[in-house]
Amino acid sequence: MRLRNLKPSLVFFCHTALLFFCYETFAQSQSIDSDDGVSARDRARKVENELSVRQSAIENIQSGMGIYDTSLIEAYSDLAAFYFELEDYQNSSRIYSDALQVSRVNTGLYSLEQIPIIESLIKNSHKREEWQTADDFQELLYFISSRIYSPADQEYLKFVESFGAWKLRIVRENLLDQTSFGLLTTAEKLSLFYSRVIEQFELEPGVKNESLINVIVLKSQTDMTLARSVAGTPFSVFEGTERRYTNQTRCRNVRNPAGQVVRQCYSVQVENPRYRQSQREAKQFALSRHTREISRSIDKLEEIRNTSSELSLNEKQLIESRIAELVIESEQLVIASRRSYLY
Repeated sequence: MRLRNLKPSLVFFCHTALLFFCYETFAQSQSIDSDDGVSARDRARKVENELSVRQSAIENIQSGMGIYDTSLIEAYSDLAAFYFELEDYQNSSRIYSDALQVSRVNTGLYSLEQIPIIESLIKNSHKREEWQTADDFQELLYFISSRIYSPADQEYLKFVESFGAWKLRIVRENLLDQTSFGLLTTAEKLSLFYSRVIEQFELEPGVKNESLINVIVLKSQTDMTLARSVAGTPFSVFEGTERRYTNQTRCRNVRNPAGQVVRQCYSVQVENPRYRQSQREAKQFALSRHTREISRSIDKLEEIRNTSSELSLNEKQLIESRIAELVIESEQLVIASRRSYLY
C-alpha cells in the first residue's frame, strides 16, 4: 500500500516506531541540544509535524490536480529528502521512485528532470548497500545522459567518468559477488566502453582533446586492473589453442593361442604436450592485449601534453607523472608474468 494513499492519522501511527528511533538524527540536523529540556516525545512530535506538512501537500495536489501532476515531482522529492535526513532510506527510495514515475509520465522516458531523482536513488542504494540496485540506476543514469547530450558535451563526459568509476569500483571491490571470470568480463566491457566514448568524441568536429584526459586516465586504470589480473592468474586457467589430449599408438609382443609371438597394437589417449605451451601463449596474448591498450592511453596522453596550448604547467606535470606510473607498472607486469611461479 502506498503511503500517499493513507490518511495522515494512519501515517503517524505507522511511523511511530520510526519517529522515536530517528528523532536524535533529526534533532542533530536541526542543531537541537539534547540537554535543552526538550523531551524525546516533543522531538518526535516535531518530526511528525514535518511529515504531516509534506504529506498534506502531496494529498492536496493529488486531490486537486491529479496523481500525475508535475508539481508532485517537487513534493515527492521534498518528502523523500526528509526521509533521507531521518536515515529512513527505504521510505526515501520509495518516495523518490514515485517522483521518478511522475517525471517520466510528464517529461518522457529520457529527460534532464529525471537525473537528480536518479542520483538520489543511487545515494539511497549506497546507504542500504544494495549494490545491484545502485548498478541498475547507474546504468539508467548513463543511458539517459547519452540520449540528452552529444558525445563531445562536457556534461556527458562527466556522466561517463562517474559511470566508469562506479564500474571500476564494482570490479575492485567485487560488490556484485561475481566470479573471477565475471569480474574480468565486466572490466573488459568497461575498457571497450571507454574506447567507444573516445572514438565518438574524436569524430565530433572542433573538439578539444583536453576534455578527454580524465576519461583516458580512467581507461588506463581499467586496463591496468585487467593486466594485473591476467598477470597474476596461473596459465592453467587459460584455454589453450591446441587439443588437450591426443591419441598414441602403442604396440607390444604377445603370444597367441598357438604359442606364436605376434605384435599387438592399441590406441591410448595422452595429454598433448603442446597444450600447456598453448595455454602459456594464450596468457601472454591476453596480457599483451591489455598492455597495448595501456600503451595507446600513454600515447594519447603524451599527444595532449605535447600539443595542448590550454594546459597549465601543473596540469602537464600531472600528466607526465601519470604517464611515468603507467610505463613503470606495465613493464613490471610484463616481467612478473614471465616468472616461473606465475606459470
